[in-house]
Order: sequence, then structure tokens, then C-alpha cells
Amino acid sequence: MIRDRPIGIAGAGSIGCFVGGMCAAAGHSVALLARPRVIQEIEASGLRLTSFEGLDRKIASSELTMSDDPAIFGDAGVVLVTVKSADTAGMADIIARHAPADAVVVSLQNGIGNVAVLRQRLPGRRVLAGMVPFNVISAGEGRFHRSTSGDIVIEQDEAGTAAQLSAPGLNMRPSQNIAGVQWGKLLVNLNNALNALGDLPLRRQLAQRPWRMLFADQMAEGLAAIRAEGIKPVSSTPIPAGWTPPLLRLPDAIFEVLLGRTMKIDPEARSSMWEDLQRGRATEIDYLQGVITEIADRRGLQVPLSRRIVALIRRAEAAGKGSPGLTPEQIRNAPLP
Repeated sequence: MIRDRPIGIAGAGSIGCFVGGMCAAAGHSVALLARPRVIQEIEASGLRLTSFEGLDRKIASSELTMSDDPAIFGDAGVVLVTVKSADTAGMADIIARHAPADAVVVSLQNGIGNVAVLRQRLPGRRVLAGMVPFNVISAGEGRFHRSTSGDIVIEQDEAGTAAQLSAPGLNMRPSQNIAGVQWGKLLVNLNNALNALGDLPLRRQLAQRPWRMLFADQMAEGLAAIRAEGIKPVSSTPIPAGWTPPLLRLPDAIFEVLLGRTMKIDPEARSSMWEDLQRGRATEIDYLQGVITEIADRRGLQVPLSRRIVALIRRAEAAGKGSPGLTPEQIRNAPLP
């Protein structure tokens, strides 16, 4: 079904354009539902996919179907949902109206609640959870740059959807424990807000022990909350989730060796939340640290660092001036809301 019918990209931003472009490069028919600005960029310059690993692929706009009209999903065999979490319900309603009833819907979004929303609003349809481990930067003029490494993980199903969607340079593998994978990714994504507040490239941030100590303490709060819910997170790196906070606290030289073995990062890579602040967009803080504080409220846990970070991100959103460029000490010592 996936080979014979188009792959719809529901919300072709940075991740959607990169994944959709790689699928198109592999010979799939791809339909991008995108904002006019993105469509104009690609029509003017083509879709260029690059990565820190040396990928540089150009796809002509004529090889893609692009529109801001969701009618382009009319004959889709699969729809990859790549919108921000706050837009999931609205996109589900669009899919319900425009995509065939037998189209497979795959969530490639941050957070852990999107699939439940999609299934609630798309009853009777096959909806699969997924996890994208890497970051993609929109570099302008139709160029989308993958700046970190990793394979996409998709909930295992009898149709072998993950294998059908895999493409050269874009490996997708199935998992029987996608919930654990998503919770593990949420723990890693807690650094998105730290990176957004610090205004540093990820590699430079992680090379500095004070930032890693902050990340370790943030992850420890997240682990405590997740375990209180009876959830066992599956790490999105080769390092088990429970080992990560102690490893983050190691001296710089030792940690640099470990980082080089477990994850590849472009020297200029930054988090998607940093990009949201720079562009004046709402962030996904409610679906990351906000999940931890919500669990803490129900379970009577103390998560002061998570609360500080939520407050600082919301303050930066309201100011509309991009990243505030805070230090680890300023984040730690920020007043509790």
C-alpha cells in the first residue's frame, strides 16, 4: 500500500520536509501539506536535504506534490503527522475529512500524548506511534539540515509499516514497546528547554559540566516522576536511562569520549525549542517539562527545577525576543512560580 500510494506529510515543517524529502528521494510519491512560505521556498529553490554526516541531496519541486489544501491527502496510503503537539487535534480532524479511511496514520511527534489524541479523533483507523531521535534545522531557501543522528522508531504492526517506510539514509525500525521508547525520548528532550534558554549549540552546551549537571538534575526529576507512574522508559541512546544522570556528571574529558561513541551531533546543532523562541513561535514546553510537573502535582513529588524551566520558557515566549541566553546558575536560582 505504501509503495503504490502517496505518503502524506501532515505539517511539513523541518522534520516533515526532511522525512518527506528522503522518502521522495527513495522513489515514493510524497504529498506535503505545508504553509505557503515553505511551498514558495521549495518551488523557488527545490528541496535540499543535508546532514552533518555529508548528505547533500536536491529534489526538484516537480518531484513533490505540495499544497496548503489538505485535499492532497485524497489518495494517501499513509499519513505522517509531524505537527507540534498543540496542533494534533486539529490535524486529526483534517485527516478525518480528507484522507482515505484505510490510510495508516503515523505520529512522528515529540511528547507522549499525541497518539491517544489521534486515536480518539480517528476511530476505526490504524494509528501508530513513532519517535524521531534526530533534530532538523530549517536553513532557508528550501534547505533542511539534519544535525543529530539516530533511527526513527515506529510501533510494530503486522503490515511492517516501519520496513515499508525505510529509505536509504532514513532507517525506520519497529518496536514492540513504543510507549517506553517515547518516554525515554521525553527524558532526553528535557534538554530542549535548557538549550533554548542557554542560546548555545548543543555540542558546546554538552561539553560544559555545569550545563550537564543541570541536565542531569532535570533528568533525575523526570525519572522520578515517570517511575512513580510505573513506567519503564527505553533509552533513545545506547546508555540506559537510569545511568544517564551519573554519566552526565562526569568530568568533561571523560564525557566527551562517551558522547562521541553514543551520539553524533553537528557542531552548530540546536534544539527545536531554541528555534521556536528565535522565530517567536509557541514552544512544546507543556508537552515536555509540563508533563513532569503534571505528574508531580498528582503524585505529590518535588520537581522545582522543572517548574523553574517551565516558567522561564513561558517568560521568554511572552517577551518575544528569542533565547534569553541564561547561565546554568541563573536557571537554577530563578524564583519558583
